Amino acid sequence: MIRADAAELFARADLFHQWRDRASSPDTERPSYLKLEPMLRLTVPCFIGIFIAALTATIGMFLIDTHDRAIAAAVDDLELIATATSGDMVASLDKSGDRDPGKTLLRSLPAHALAHGQRVLVSNGKGLVVAAFPRQLHLGGALSDSLGQSQPLTALAEKAGVLRINLADGTDALAIVRTLKAPFGQIAFIHPIGAVLADWRNGALRLAAALLATIVVLCSVAAAYFLQSARARKADLACERIRGRIDTALNRGRCGLWDWDLARGRVYWSDSMYDLLGIDAGRAFLSFGEINALVHPHDGDLSQIAEVLAASRTKTIDHTFRMRHAKGHWVWLRARAELVYETPDAPAHLVGIAVDTSEQKILAERTATADMRLRDALEAVSEAFVLWDKDNRLVMCNSKFQRLHNLPDTAIESGLGYPEVMTQGTPPLVQSQIALGERPATGAQTYEAQLGDGRWLQINERRTKDGGYVSVGTDITALKQHQEQLLESERRLTATVADLRTSRQKLELQAQQLAELAEKYLEQKAEAESASRAKSQFLANMSHELRTPLNAIIGFSDMMIEQTFGALAPRYLGYSKDIKDSGQQLLRVITDVLDMSHLEAGRVTLEKSEVGIDTLIADALETVEVAARQKSITITSQIAAEAKLLADRPALYRVFAALLHNAVKFTPEHGSVNIRSRRVRDALNIYVEDTGAGITPEALLRLGKPFEQWNAPLANGMKGSGLGLAIAHSLVALHEGTIRIRSTPGTGTTVLVRLPLGNALPLVNPAVTARRMPRATAHYQLAARQGLKRPDIHVSR
Repeated sequence: MIRADAAELFARADLFHQWRDRASSPDTERPSYLKLEPMLRLTVPCFIGIFIAALTATIGMFLIDTHDRAIAAAVDDLELIATATSGDMVASLDKSGDRDPGKTLLRSLPAHALAHGQRVLVSNGKGLVVAAFPRQLHLGGALSDSLGQSQPLTALAEKAGVLRINLADGTDALAIVRTLKAPFGQIAFIHPIGAVLADWRNGALRLAAALLATIVVLCSVAAAYFLQSARARKADLACERIRGRIDTALNRGRCGLWDWDLARGRVYWSDSMYDLLGIDAGRAFLSFGEINALVHPHDGDLSQIAEVLAASRTKTIDHTFRMRHAKGHWVWLRARAELVYETPDAPAHLVGIAVDTSEQKILAERTATADMRLRDALEAVSEAFVLWDKDNRLVMCNSKFQRLHNLPDTAIESGLGYPEVMTQGTPPLVQSQIALGERPATGAQTYEAQLGDGRWLQINERRTKDGGYVSVGTDITALKQHQEQLLESERRLTATVADLRTSRQKLELQAQQLAELAEKYLEQKAEAESASRAKSQFLANMSHELRTPLNAIIGFSDMMIEQTFGALAPRYLGYSKDIKDSGQQLLRVITDVLDMSHLEAGRVTLEKSEVGIDTLIADALETVEVAARQKSITITSQIAAEAKLLADRPALYRVFAALLHNAVKFTPEHGSVNIRSRRVRDALNIYVEDTGAGITPEALLRLGKPFEQWNAPLANGMKGSGLGLAIAHSLVALHEGTIRIRSTPGTGTTVLVRLPLGNALPLVNPAVTARRMPRATAHYQLAARQGLKRPDIHVSR
């Protein structure tokens, strides 16, 4: 590339000398552009001065226009703000009646409307300033004193509009005054001209700086123009010296200079080019046909190069071809040239050099033949072969090495470094490596490696004399498989004998363990059945023993409350009520415990029928009416009239009575409880929502288990049995439904009861047979037949 640049400079120097000779000749007319050169040197600074003057005038007119626009925009803004603020103050005074001028002004000022230095003054009926914005402005003086004595604003107010005045302190400002409703007098809006023109001044400074920078740049360009002209005259002298040096270099480097005039079809050759081909340098220019006749016919035609260059498809060429020597043999030349235009209108010249590469061609052919023979030999061997030089660059490898490392064709080019080669491929997964012999002193080692696909390689690595590195990998998979088969046969035989011995011992031990387990199972089964019978007997006895005295206690206390045999003292009457409430509470606890035991023992059978949910919920709501009324709790029901289920009515009645009782009990006074339903596919969702205290996430995890409680003791110091929700869960589960609870402490609780519609459900729980109705369910049915009031339900969360 250095040679090409030097040749181009040489050609340009030669052309310059030709032009100079023609210009100095008396028979040749001097080119017109050379005559105009002195005039052009004076015209450039004149044009620059005219441009600077025009630019300065344009910027000045622009600044005057923007100055007037800034003041006009400030006048419009001030008038809009005054109109809006005064109107808002009058409206605020009429609406709120607040006569504090400062507060009224702050409420009426538009947000961010006075962010550019505006001031606001509010006066009372006597003309004294009673409020201002910003607040640090002085209050107490007369409004006319602040605006200046010579201004007509306070007298004309709205009729004056926005005026440009001098304030009392001499500040030039825009001002407008509006009259307010009593007890306020007037409100004045002031915008100093300095604040109005602050942005304009900043813009003017930026434009001035840009203008100054432009002037500096243009002056620098003019200076550079004169400096460049001086340098061009010095370059002409340097070209003369360089030409002589280039001639010497071309002769010693066996190079020839080309200057091909594409338009005229003639080529200029340097003297060194004639020497390369053994031709006498008789003429300065050769025709295109004469040169093309010397080119070997198999190396292409120079006319094709001319066509490509004429079509502007390329601007450079790098072409290798042969030309006939005067003695008859062929000389290899490598021509490197670039398309050059002396001026935009001048014809194109292809300028470059041609280098004699005959010796390199002969050497390359011999080297290529040797490399091909070596590569054929390496491809013929069955091992993976690779050779690296002393700088760890790839020299050569065969296709087996390429396949072993999954290398693309671009990764096995000679000269690539080891990291560049290996990062483009996938190295084989080596599962194990066995060293067979290592000699670190000589840099040689041999080892066996098992690849991820199961193959085995024996790898021999050696150092070459020049510091390189050669590696040969031999596939020994067949030998390893044979050895492995022998070892596997031996291991199988040994393992079979050991397995037989171990199996016999395990069978003997398992037989003994099975016998012991069978014995323990019979004993534990007998104990469990005995405990179950004892539990059932105990609960039945306790039910009878506790219910009998409780009936008497509740009955006699009820008679005392009714004062059947005479009036009682108020204190004794209160004691009787406490006795009755405590007895009923104890009876409910005993009933819950018995019902829970029946559910856990699986002794419950459902008697399903078509149940209207709206009537069922209405009956359940009657049980909490009194408690809700005492706490002023609002209960709403949104149950569709057509909502029906195939279910056991007493069981569902107990479920919803318990849920409603819980909702009312844990909802504070003046709260609300809502129960609603929604059909979802083949099931009915019933939601019980309250605005109570809510349940913590930790308590929700335990909720629904027997005897689990989370709430504090009730007002009477007692707590429930903790079985209400557990019984509800069990009864809903017998209907193959679910209960889900979502609660937020301090917000409320929502209980979702999901029940299947029952068209595809059996009437009896398939997992339970020969079960009896719970005692509580039978009690509800008896109360319904006799027209008695349903018993109270107490359910604890």
